[in-house]
Amino acid sequence: MTRGAETKQKTARRFVGRVTLVMVFFSLVASSLVARAVYLQVLDKDFLNQQADTRHLRTESISAHRGTILDRNGEPLAISTPVDSIWVNPKEFAGAIDKIPQLAKALQLKSDVLMRRITRSMDKEFLYLKRHLNPSVAESVMAMSLPGINVQREYRRYYPASEVTGHLVGFTNVDDEGQEGLELAMNYWLEGEPGAKRVLKDRLGRSIENVESIRPPHHGKDLRTSIDLRLQYLAYRTLKAAVKSQNARSGSVVILDVKTGEVLAMVNQPTYNPNDRSQFIAERYRNRAITDIFEPGSSIKPLIVAAALESGQYLPGSIVDTAPGFVTVGAKKIEDRRDLGRISLTTILARSSNVGVTKVAMDLQPDQLWNTMAQFGLGQMTSSGFPGESAGMLSHYSNWRPISQATIAYGYGVSVTPLQLAQAYSALGNGGMMQAVSLFANDEPSSGERIVSAETANAVRRMLEEVVRPGGTGTKASVDGYRVAGKTGTSWKFAKGGYSEDKYISIFAGLAPASNPRLATVVVIDEPGGELYYGSDVAAPVFADVMAESLRLLAVPPDAMPARDPGSVVQAMADRNVGP
Repeated sequence: MTRGAETKQKTARRFVGRVTLVMVFFSLVASSLVARAVYLQVLDKDFLNQQADTRHLRTESISAHRGTILDRNGEPLAISTPVDSIWVNPKEFAGAIDKIPQLAKALQLKSDVLMRRITRSMDKEFLYLKRHLNPSVAESVMAMSLPGINVQREYRRYYPASEVTGHLVGFTNVDDEGQEGLELAMNYWLEGEPGAKRVLKDRLGRSIENVESIRPPHHGKDLRTSIDLRLQYLAYRTLKAAVKSQNARSGSVVILDVKTGEVLAMVNQPTYNPNDRSQFIAERYRNRAITDIFEPGSSIKPLIVAAALESGQYLPGSIVDTAPGFVTVGAKKIEDRRDLGRISLTTILARSSNVGVTKVAMDLQPDQLWNTMAQFGLGQMTSSGFPGESAGMLSHYSNWRPISQATIAYGYGVSVTPLQLAQAYSALGNGGMMQAVSLFANDEPSSGERIVSAETANAVRRMLEEVVRPGGTGTKASVDGYRVAGKTGTSWKFAKGGYSEDKYISIFAGLAPASNPRLATVVVIDEPGGELYYGSDVAAPVFADVMAESLRLLAVPPDAMPARDPGSVVQAMADRNVGP
C-alpha cells in the first residue's frame, strides 16, 4: 500500500470516528431531552400544573347586591346598580409605567397623583385605582390592554326618592355597608354574601375563561317598609314650604296609622340627598323626628286629662275653677292670658288653660300621673328600632317637687320626640290601645296593649274636637269634610341660663277623622323666624294641609259632610226631570 493510500485510509477512519462521536453526542442529548420531557410530563406533571395554575389561575370574588328597600306599595326607595372598579397589581404593571398618563386620562385622575400612588405600592399586589365607574368607562380602560390592570364588578346604592326619604332610608359607604337609617338598622337583612369563582387569565391579567364556581353569591333580601311614598312626598313638600315661609330652623312631620302603628310618613327639614356624598353632614342627615327631643308644651295636656279621668277623681263633665286667672306653686306664678273662671275639662283643652291643667295635675298623686304618662310611651324608646333613637325624658316621680308636677302639666320638665308624641296620640285615637310603632309593613297587626280605658280615650278625643272648632286654639287645623281632634302647643326653647324669650317650638298633634281615627299626625316647627310663632298659627295649618290630602289619597270616607237643605234636594231632583 502506498503512502498516499494509507493517508487517505487514516483520514477516512478519523472522519468516521468524528461522525460517530457527533452522532453519539446528539443521541445522548436527544435521549436526555426525551427523558426530561417524559419526566416532566409523566412523572412530574403535578409540579408543572401547579406552576401553570400559579401563573394563570386566579380566584375572583363574585359580588352580591344588597336587597331593595321598598315602600308599602312596592315603590323602590333604595336599589343597587352595577358599577365597575379598576384595580392594579403594581408588580405586574411595573413595566408599563410610561403608560400612566394615558391611564390617568381614562380614569379622569391627575397623572402625578396616579404615579405616586402606584410607585409607592410596588410591594403590593392589589391597589384600587378608581371605584364605582360606569361600566362603559371601565370597558374603555380595559381596552388599553395594560399589564396588571383589572376590573371588578361591584354595586352602588341609588335612592330614587333622594332627599324625600333620605332621613329614613339612610345610606351606605363605598363598600356598600349600611351607615345610617334603615340601611344601618337592617344591614344584616339587606347585605348579600359574595361568591367566588376560579378563572383563567392571560399574561395581561385579563380573564379569558371561567374554570369553576367555588361558591355562588347570595344576594341580600328585599325590605318592605311601612312608608307610603305618596304621603311621604306630600308631607315633604308641605313641610319644606312651611319651614321656608316661616324662616324656621328646622321641622318634622310624622304620620302614623292609628290602627296598626305603622309609620306612613316621616320627613324632616333641612334634609340631604343620599345620592350625593358631599352632603353627608350629621346636621343634615340625622332623623330629627326620632333623634331630637323637645318640651311639648300644651300638646301634653290631653295626657294629663287622661290621667285625671283614669284616676277616678274627675269625670268628663267635671268643673275646675281657674279664677282669678293664675295659680301659685311654690315661688312660681302660673297664668292664663285671661281669667276663664269656672271651666270644664273640655274648655281647659279647647282654650289651653295652664291654670286649669295645673290644678288638675296637682290634684293627682305623683305616681298616678307618672304611670299614665309612662304608659303613653314617654321616657322610653318606641319599638321602631331606628339607630340613634332618643327615649326622651320623664324623670321618676320620686324625684319630683311640687313645681315639677305643675310644669309637667303644661309641657315643661318633660321631653319627647315627634314620634313618641304621635304614638301617644294614636293610642287616644285607638280607643286606649297602644300599637307598637313599626317602620315595616305589617299585614297582620297585633291587637295592641291597653293603656287607658276606651271610655277615657274616647272622652279625651271628643274634648280635642273642641280645640279645632270655633272658639278653640286650633281652628286652623280644621279639614273640610272631616272631624278633627287635636291640640296646639307652643314652648320656649331652653337656652343657657334658662328659657329663651324669643325662640319657640310650634307644635300641633291631632287625629282624623275624629269619629273613627285612621291617622295620627304630629307637626313640629323649630324656631319659626316670623312674627307668628304659636302652634295654632305655624304648625296647625301644616297639619291641615297634610291631613286633607292624606285622607283623600287613602280614600278615607268623610265624616263631617255639611247638612243639605231638603228643599234644595227636591229642587235638584226637579231640575233633573226638566227637559232641554
